Amino acid sequence: MTHDATQGAIRSSASRQVRIAWGVLSVFLLVWAVFEAVKYGGWVIAAVVAGIVVPDLSFLAGLSGPHQHGRLSPKAVPLYNLLHRPVVAVLVMLSCLIPDSPAVAIPLFNFGLVWLQHIASDRAFGFGLRTAEGWQR
Repeated sequence: MTHDATQGAIRSSASRQVRIAWGVLSVFLLVWAVFEAVKYGGWVIAAVVAGIVVPDLSFLAGLSGPHQHGRLSPKAVPLYNLLHRPVVAVLVMLSCLIPDSPAVAIPLFNFGLVWLQHIASDRAFGFGLRTAEGWQR
């Protein structure tokens, strides 16, 4: 897909039904995460906050140098795309099965849960993966 710089950012071309499905999943995951944070407190709350923020830390990799509105620096795209793939968040959730300690496993699961919620909400709002040039696909 080519992109004309005068157009600005392009949002996802996903159908309305797909975006609604992502939205429903996002709300479900958010309710689940809030329930878990209230239930466990402590480190789970910290893990939930981290899960919201971590996927967008990839933007920091592209802060240096000039950029256009709506375009991510091409050097930040691989990290951004990796952190915005649902399979990565699911693998983090499944990694909670490795430690024997619930003190580690429960926050780890919730970190992945909110990370997945972040991705689902991005998709619901039309923000998907980026092209190699940094534009929305």
